[in-house]
Amino acid sequence: MYKVASASEYLVITGVGITDIKISKKAWVLPGQSFTVFDVSPVNYTFEVQAMSAEKLPFILPAVFTIGPRVDDESSLLKYAKLISPHDKLSHHVKELVQGIIEGETRVLAASMTMEEIFRGTKEFKQEVFEKVQLELNQFGLLIYNANVKQLVDVPGHEYFSYLGQKTQMEAANQAKIDVAEARMKGEIGSKSREGQTLQNAARIDAETKIISTQRQGEGKKEEIKVKTEIKIFENLREAEVAEANADLAKKKAGWAKEAEVAEVEAKKAVALRDAELQKEVERMNALTVTEKLKAEFLSKASVEYETKVQEANWELYKKQKAAEAYLYQKEKEAEAQKAMAEADLYKRQQILDGELYAKQKEAEGLKAIAEAQGVYLRTLLGALGGNYAALRDYLLISGGVFQQIAKINAEAVKGIQPKISIWTNGDAAASAADGGALGEVAGVYKMLPPLFQTVQEQTGMLPPAWMGKMDTNN
Repeated sequence: MYKVASASEYLVITGVGITDIKISKKAWVLPGQSFTVFDVSPVNYTFEVQAMSAEKLPFILPAVFTIGPRVDDESSLLKYAKLISPHDKLSHHVKELVQGIIEGETRVLAASMTMEEIFRGTKEFKQEVFEKVQLELNQFGLLIYNANVKQLVDVPGHEYFSYLGQKTQMEAANQAKIDVAEARMKGEIGSKSREGQTLQNAARIDAETKIISTQRQGEGKKEEIKVKTEIKIFENLREAEVAEANADLAKKKAGWAKEAEVAEVEAKKAVALRDAELQKEVERMNALTVTEKLKAEFLSKASVEYETKVQEANWELYKKQKAAEAYLYQKEKEAEAQKAMAEADLYKRQQILDGELYAKQKEAEGLKAIAEAQGVYLRTLLGALGGNYAALRDYLLISGGVFQQIAKINAEAVKGIQPKISIWTNGDAAASAADGGALGEVAGVYKMLPPLFQTVQEQTGMLPPAWMGKMDTNN
């Protein structure tokens, strides 16, 4: 069956397929499930809580609380559905639960405060009660929507508030009487003060008028002014005597008005004191005005001097900063120039070293190529001579001009010492020339070899190679 709750109601469904309970405004109630409808509208609970203050003074706190489920929190609704909804919200059980929480928290809070604190701080006391009660109601999912704490009431037999009200009323009445008396006194004093001020102002104005008039009339009327002044003084004295006589008569006739006369004297004193105070205030204000003027003058001068000094200091600082910046810029440029020169010098040196290294590398490569070529050459010669190292040595000596160098060195050595030279021939030179020109020359050279080899052997200890001939060392 499909069930729908009204605007202020909720459905609580339990049974098959639901672990605990399900709260909804509308839902299908399946077979094996049951539902209950509970109302969430708040209810008014009226209590008269009896409590006792810290001084052991009992009192009654009338209060009206509007309490209902917290509908904006699902967990609070679950608590309310489990704990409160099975009971009628107007039932005695729910009322006792709420009343017990409110009375308990109110009594605990009242016991920690004096009666004066409770009476004077009713708003704070009410707020404390609300907060404490709300903490306890949270565990049942309830919320205080509104609360109204009425005026504290006395417990029969303990009329504290009534006596306190009487005391306040009497104090107010006495204060009103005092205020009336003070107002009357102020009125009389003010009246007398106004009259005195009027007479003083009139006398002062008359005197000023007469002085001005007398000054304008010239020196010729000085005597007349003097006479008039004496007459006026006499009249004032007489008027003062008459006023004093009238005052004495009034004192004799009105003994019961002694307080009024005292008030009049006090008024006169008050006027004098007020006049002195006003004069003192005027002098003080004048002194303050002069002081402020001097302060303003000195302060303006000091401010100008200060601004001047600040401007001068700022200008000096600005010049020093600019000089420092220029010096720093110059040093930076010099450092950059030195860095550039160093980099150029380093680059030049690197180029020179790279060139020398390249030349050395090429020279080494050339020497390596020459050595390789010589190796190939020697291997080729050695192969051609059949591996005879002695023949290879002799060939290299001859091809390298070693013997010629030896002969040259020997010739240089024996030059100028008239060496002994022997020339051998085998027959007539003319016949030899006639037998054949070229062969004769060869034969002559060959005939010269043995003595040459012998001379070389004697001077150097070296023997000619085997292919050129072998000398007999026995002869």
